[in-house]
Amino acid sequence: MKSINRWVYGPTPEEKVRAWQQKLRQEERQLEREALNLDRQTQKSRSELKILAKKGDVKSARILAREVVRANKQKDRLMSSQARMKSIQMQLQHQLSMVKVTGAFQKSTEIMKTTNQLIKLPQLNATMREMSMEMMKSGIMEEMMEETLDSVNDDEELEQEADEEVDKVLFELTDGKLGQAGRVGGALPAQKVDEDEDEAESERMRKEMAELLSS
Repeated sequence: MKSINRWVYGPTPEEKVRAWQQKLRQEERQLEREALNLDRQTQKSRSELKILAKKGDVKSARILAREVVRANKQKDRLMSSQARMKSIQMQLQHQLSMVKVTGAFQKSTEIMKTTNQLIKLPQLNATMREMSMEMMKSGIMEEMMEETLDSVNDDEELEQEADEEVDKVLFELTDGKLGQAGRVGGALPAQKVDEDEDEAESERMRKEMAELLSS
């Protein structure tokens, strides 16, 4: 009888919720693996950054510092996304309780809002869009907002924020020495080293860095 009902009416609310929760748990595990990989990469980059700073290679150190900042921000996004997926799972469990009382799913602005946020993460975009369509058909969500679907990639904002925090990372990883060298050498912390900069000036700054970092 259950198989006949499933064929006629589709999955039961319990089956739908279990399927959604399983998808969310799978995505959570994937994000956790990505976060661990980012940790390993960041630790390696931090070690290399200290070596570059001690050598006085300011240009390479700043490039690597951006990668550290970018990795840290990406990890923060992954952790926030994991928390949001747990929130959706709890909300779905609450929906299941409501089904037993009302006989149907209820519209949830909380699930819709959290799903919209998760869609912005490229790793989750396809899964969350598919799940949102299923939830719309089940009456849990309304039609997705266009601006949400169009805002999947926000790497440009991430790049701008990374530039602003590069100096803080360098200051931290070199115990403030790189910041001191920047002040001695001019407006170094606030700007990239110009690729067309005079070679003599570059050499002067490298020596200046080496003296400060070896003291």
